[in-house]
Amino acid sequence: MNRAECQKLIDAYVGWLRQGLSAEEMGETCELTTPFLDRHNDHLQVYATRRNGNIMLSDDGYILSDLRTSGLELDTPKRKMVLDSVLKGLGVRVENRQLVVEASDANLGQRLHSLAQAMLAVNDMFVMAQPRVASFFFEEVRNFLDSHDIRYTPRVKLAGKSGYDHGIDFLIPKSRRRPERILQAISTPKKDNIFAYLWTLSDTRAARAGESKAEAFAFLNDQEQPVGGDVVEALNAYSVAPAIWSQRSTYVDALAG
Repeated sequence: MNRAECQKLIDAYVGWLRQGLSAEEMGETCELTTPFLDRHNDHLQVYATRRNGNIMLSDDGYILSDLRTSGLELDTPKRKMVLDSVLKGLGVRVENRQLVVEASDANLGQRLHSLAQAMLAVNDMFVMAQPRVASFFFEEVRNFLDSHDIRYTPRVKLAGKSGYDHGIDFLIPKSRRRPERILQAISTPKKDNIFAYLWTLSDTRAARAGESKAEAFAFLNDQEQPVGGDVVEALNAYSVAPAIWSQRSTYVDALAG
């Protein structure tokens, strides 16, 4: 992709955000409805309240409450570890069973972006459509990489040209044969997650233009339902390898090289 194409993607993403965002005053709280959808296809909502001169952003407990209602408690060491890893990577914490982040007027946009990313990541990572699914998709991808002795750094935060930080699941260092590789584990491949990942790549690539161009991969979970052709086409259009999970063995050489 050239610079003009990268800018076009950023403009399209920002336009989509603006069109899908709305705010409503609720006493001393502002309710912000985002265009991002949860696993029920409901729009994610963020609540903003002034506290000690700063702005406290919260999901009002929705994400964790929804998971508990669905029968998924986060009370095992492994689940707590994964949750902590996701949230720490984005600067978000749990407070009174709510996902929260504190912001100032200067960094409000970045903090809001981080909270929305955290809500999507936790919602996506802990979704287990069937009880027989033994582990989270992120863990499955990590076990796959480990089994093939593929070097990587998990849970990397990369700064984008926009000034926003982006969470990357796996960063594989460059070798003598291949450039750096960025790998995202997408448990529920759908428009929101794919669009967000494409923007993340465009934004971080623009900020790291002086470095060797990284290759990008998206592991797509097809264990419960097939991955849509529109998802594959969107990734191919932006030079991202759509690594279908059932075909993962075909990507070993590209990741291990």
